[in-house]
Amino acid sequence: MIPTANDFRRALNQILSNARQKGLKYIDVNAGKLHRLVGGYPGSNHRMPVCCSVMRSMMNHSDCIIDEPPSGQGASLTIRYFL
Repeated sequence: MIPTANDFRRALNQILSNARQKGLKYIDVNAGKLHRLVGGYPGSNHRMPVCCSVMRSMMNHSDCIIDEPPSGQGASLTIRYFL
């Protein structure tokens, strides 16, 4: 089954929620790890651009990009989400 934007959004929301419950001030989320968690990566039908797009769309003004590939959409994209 090919993951959808909603699948990535739900998984990221769960990660953020778990981090808040632990009392963390921030959490760094890596696109490759998020995609592996949701499924379908690595693979020929991966949805990395969708994963990265969802991650970027969920950024708030205080969040920041820690690492990103030259294309801006790849497994190394890492965003620090402040909780």
